[in-house]
Amino acid sequence: MIEGIIVEGLIFAIMVLGILISYRILDFADLTCDGSVATGAAVCTMCIVNGYGIFVGLILAFLAGVAAGVVTALIHAKLKIPGLLAGILTMTMLYSINLRILGNKANVPLLKKVTLYTKSVDWFFALNPGVSKLIVSLFMVALVTILMDLFFRSDMGISIGALGGNEQVVISLGMSPTKLKIIGIGLSNGLIALSGGLLAQYQGFADANLGQGMVVQGLAAIMIGEFLFSSNKISLITLRAILGAIKYKALMFFVRKYGFLVGITPNDFKLLTGLLVILSLIIAKVRNKASDSNARKTAMKAFSKNGAKGEKNA
Repeated sequence: MIEGIIVEGLIFAIMVLGILISYRILDFADLTCDGSVATGAAVCTMCIVNGYGIFVGLILAFLAGVAAGVVTALIHAKLKIPGLLAGILTMTMLYSINLRILGNKANVPLLKKVTLYTKSVDWFFALNPGVSKLIVSLFMVALVTILMDLFFRSDMGISIGALGGNEQVVISLGMSPTKLKIIGIGLSNGLIALSGGLLAQYQGFADANLGQGMVVQGLAAIMIGEFLFSSNKISLITLRAILGAIKYKALMFFVRKYGFLVGITPNDFKLLTGLLVILSLIIAKVRNKASDSNARKTAMKAFSKNGAKGEKNA
């Protein structure tokens, strides 16, 4: 049971890292996620069904997500359409594209097909199947996290981070905000689609409706992670996003298992997720006000002490 929760959380964490790039690093409200996660699942599933293999499916899923993100960025940058609307347009178009990829079917199973998670049982045959799936998921998340940390320590990654903070700084350095935004949003949706490919292999099917509400769930996980500790280091930012994703999945599991005691059903999950995001925003605002108030009090005390010292010296 615990292994299953962590595995789901780790797969979800890769998607949360993608959402982190767009919403936190780039400060770009991108709803493409709801479509690109299903695109990744569809591409990976059809690759496996047609015999192209596990890893080819994951690579193509990532590239399909990158393409979806690039389309959103181009619609936003070239047509001067707000980012939110650009993401909605791409997400809407992706639904039809995903159905096409799945052969005009809403759902394609992976029964009796070799997936990363069925293969992991063979690789670690001496271990419990749940543990073997956990090891593979940990490896995938570790690989993505390390590559992401290295990227955002490079000049390109630092520039993308600066773009989210202050676009004028990037322009003053002679760099193109449009190119950086295309790369950032493409990478974001590539990770989201990669997560979709892993999720399809784990649950054994791809569904055209897989991505519904994923953005809100990802934001909830990011906010839960931000309550764990504060940091501006990219390695710790990604770590808390991963921990937040696992905590979110664990919370949803316990609500699903014990929610009936208070009349909660699976139909209430999206409502609970939305309320969780609202509650997190309220707590964050209260905490920021408290920290600002403490900073003002500290500044006033320091000012008073310096004033008193000045009077004595006079």
